[in-house]
Formats: sequence, structure tokens, C-alpha cells
Amino acid sequence: METIETDQLTLVPLQPEHAGEMAGVLSDPALHEFTGGSPLTALELRARYARLATGPAGWRNWVLRLRSEDRLVGYVQATVEGRTAEVAWVIGTPWQGRGLAKEAATALVGRLLDEVDTVIAHIHPAHAASQAVAAAAGLCPTGRSQDGEIRWELQNGA
Repeated sequence: METIETDQLTLVPLQPEHAGEMAGVLSDPALHEFTGGSPLTALELRARYARLATGPAGWRNWVLRLRSEDRLVGYVQATVEGRTAEVAWVIGTPWQGRGLAKEAATALVGRLLDEVDTVIAHIHPAHAASQAVAAAAGLCPTGRSQDGEIRWELQNGA
């Protein structure tokens, strides 16, 4: 995996050593409102990040470094299976509302379209902010749902 640059962000391939800083970024329980679960400790994140960093080639994860503050502010991820990629994004609460998720997700989707035909995301129907991010990245709601979330999709070339 390679580093991806955007106007404000550097998307850095995830490594276990990011866990300490990311534990603070992801510490707000409100980040789990639509996805469930609760914030993980730095030790728990380190173990998770170690699994993700050495997992199958289709697991792709980046932390988001906001260059103006020289700090991590969230992450994006993609799971690539064949010619389909499923994507997700999270921005820490203090940095929300600045367009960072849109910028990161758009860059991620653009990169993935070099190798896949379909990009999908599953978004809770009440999560307006994530819906706006998906739309900005070119995905559209399909009307299909899975586990209570709406499937958003972008067909390469569509």
C-alpha cells in the first residue's frame, strides 16, 4: 500500500504504532452511535492494527494525518474482494465538519477505481453526515439494505 496525498491530508498505511495516537482520536463514544461497540484502548487498538497490517492483501487501511496540525484525525479503509471494494471512514469528533471525511473518501475511491469495478459502502439510514461523504465520493444509495444499513454503490465508468 502506498501513501495518498490530498489537499489537507496524508493517508498513511496503518501500522500498530499508530494505536496510541488513534486511541485518543477514536475515544468519543458518539463515534459508535451508528456502528455499535465502544472505544478501544491503545493496547486493544495496537492488537487490532497488528492484525490489520498483516492481514490479507485485500485489507487496506490508512490513518489520516492532517498536515496543518501534524496529527492523526481518523481513518479510511477498504476491503477488496475480486473487482469489488467496500469502504468506510471515521473522523474523530474534534475534526468533524471540516470536509476531511469527504476529502479522504474521495481520494480513496478514486484510487480504488484504478483496480475495481464496484465500490460500496453500508451506511445507517439516519447517518446524514456519512451519506453526504458517500455522495461526495460518487456513491449512490441503492435501496438495498444489510443489517439495517443502506447499500451505497459506485460502478466504475457509470
